[in-house]
Amino acid sequence: MSQETILVTGAAGGVGSTARVAIAILLEQGRRVRAMVRKLDARADALRDLGAEVVVADMLDIVAVRAAMRGCSVVYFTMSVSPTYLEAAANVAVTAKSLGVKAFVNLSQMTLSQMSETETTSSPQQKQEWLAQQMLRWSGLPVVYLRPTAFLEIFLLQAAKGIRDDDAIRMPFADGKTSPIAAADAGAAAATVLANPEPYIGNVYDLTGPQSLTMAELAQEFSGALGRTIRYVNVPPEIWEAKLHEARLPAHLIAHLVTMGQLNRDNRYDRMTDTFQQLVGRPPMSAAEFARRHAAAFTPQAESRARSI
Repeated sequence: MSQETILVTGAAGGVGSTARVAIAILLEQGRRVRAMVRKLDARADALRDLGAEVVVADMLDIVAVRAAMRGCSVVYFTMSVSPTYLEAAANVAVTAKSLGVKAFVNLSQMTLSQMSETETTSSPQQKQEWLAQQMLRWSGLPVVYLRPTAFLEIFLLQAAKGIRDDDAIRMPFADGKTSPIAAADAGAAAATVLANPEPYIGNVYDLTGPQSLTMAELAQEFSGALGRTIRYVNVPPEIWEAKLHEARLPAHLIAHLVTMGQLNRDNRYDRMTDTFQQLVGRPPMSAAEFARRHAAAFTPQAESRARSI
């Protein structure tokens, strides 16, 4: 496999990206990686500096996708929350089938395991991902399905300011338990599969963190890691949704986040597996370790500056 090229879509990513971690691990192993990005920018330059071959292609442009995929034997399809997810998935899958790739690794969400044509959710993203996986099953492609619960990076995206400014995690999750995994760990699991996909083809791998905890318990984990008391404030769902609108997030993303809040309150994320350890050979990162690694994002600026002096 070391001489075959692995294509990674959504390679530039952002907060919560699994692609960059997977690429870094694969390159360290001497694998050949082609990183597909939408545009050339500092993130693309960083991938090139790591040793990846960088190509520009919009996943909604099937001609560009084909040009980017030509010569690749393995595909890692990952894409951020988007109203065009299903179309992009179809373009990548059709191209992979046409070019005869040896493995197609798909990153989605564990919620899909509880969905069907009669049991769904109100998240347009989850609906599109479920439909995309039906298409992949019908396609005959050699697919590996990676399904994390949720990412710990939600604390960076949705809770960091409250933790910094007021020592509070403000979420509408009530007493529901959740077992989030770090995106870096999901990327490590992806790298394991991409490096040697054959044993994993046709299987679904549900990925969770090491513990399933309530938000109050997660706040305790953050407290111990950050050295100060962090409390959980349960925000009414309608207030949280209003805040998302105030932040001018895209409507598709808001609908997805609102659904995640409801699923958390319904205890739908209270699931545990040892799949990550089986794949990677080590335990997944805990919430406390995640908080320590990202302490600067959760620390008041004045305190952070004092520590750096």
